[in-house]
Amino acid sequence: MTTLSERISQSAFDGSRLRVVLLLDLQEGAQQRFLEAYEQLRNQVASVPGHITDQLCQSIENPSQWLITSEWESAPPFLAWVNSEEHVKMVQPLHSCVRDTRSLRFSVLRETSNVAALAPEPPKGRLQANPRVGDGVVRHALTFTVKPGSEPIVADILAGYTSPAARVDDTTRLRRTSLFMYGNRVVRAIEVQGDLIAALRHVSRQPEVRAVEEAINPYLEQDRDLNDPNSARVFFTRAALPAVHHVAAGGQEPADVARHALFYPAKPGFGMTLAKMLARQDEEAADDPACPVYGSTIFQRDDIVVRLIDLKAPIDKDPLVSLGARGPRKLAVLRRLLDRDVAGGLTTDRELAAFLARADMDLITDRRAPDA
Repeated sequence: MTTLSERISQSAFDGSRLRVVLLLDLQEGAQQRFLEAYEQLRNQVASVPGHITDQLCQSIENPSQWLITSEWESAPPFLAWVNSEEHVKMVQPLHSCVRDTRSLRFSVLRETSNVAALAPEPPKGRLQANPRVGDGVVRHALTFTVKPGSEPIVADILAGYTSPAARVDDTTRLRRTSLFMYGNRVVRAIEVQGDLIAALRHVSRQPEVRAVEEAINPYLEQDRDLNDPNSARVFFTRAALPAVHHVAAGGQEPADVARHALFYPAKPGFGMTLAKMLARQDEEAADDPACPVYGSTIFQRDDIVVRLIDLKAPIDKDPLVSLGARGPRKLAVLRRLLDRDVAGGLTTDRELAAFLARADMDLITDRRAPDA
């Protein structure tokens, strides 16, 4: 019998096959347009590396409800595609057909097949080795840039908002919102107990949140109109910064933990490789009781890599531990994956300290729900 680790862990990098489930509720009279858009979309998706198969299903109880399932060799190729500008443009024709959507993503842990019906070749990708231990919390982030020179104004607006009610419904509530800035880049990380989509919709409808979003609109580098559903959808699709890895020690969080967000300027084309490297380091660190990193969440999209860490010691006490690169070999790998024009040198203690200070994003606000 396999003994499960007590630590909390989730990861897109375990190499197991991925099942993606997309639930859709169509607009009245949009079925034919939807089918035409889907035919074009599925032909394009079929050529994406890592894609295995997909199915389009219609509810036998409510014809306006549809389901698209797809299978992928592993999570990374799917994430690279779904977070790409190509995907944003590819799904545009579907938006006018759909009233509501919900996307769910699962690693394949077990499967049962009819031996007589098996295909000549076994399915690509492997099964998830062991079930992971979760904490019932979904982690997600949004990132966007503001016009250079507007950073102090934006920081004041974002720091001064009134927190929305934590309770969304009987099963969903906001636990924590942490907001950081790196130059003119904003990163908003949220933790939700329950349904992430329900929580995001709840937050977006709150007057105090809407007022903040409207207040920062003039300073955004990417224009958006929150009164135009398509404009808002495209903006938040591009702003999505998914959590690709999370690990934390089990048990009660220590009282002296401090939260930091580190921004890693990845070499062009190496964002996911960098995120994988940091994920491996954090998995190893989680097995060391003496490590000051209590928990770590890695967010990655294209070459944007942000590592949110909860530390039990000052961040500058051990720069290599804080950066997730303990040991000379790990540091060498990190050095190869960073954009040196942005990161600078990492060969001396002084250069390491300087890079850590730059990577440590400015904390604008960190708010917990009262009983989180």
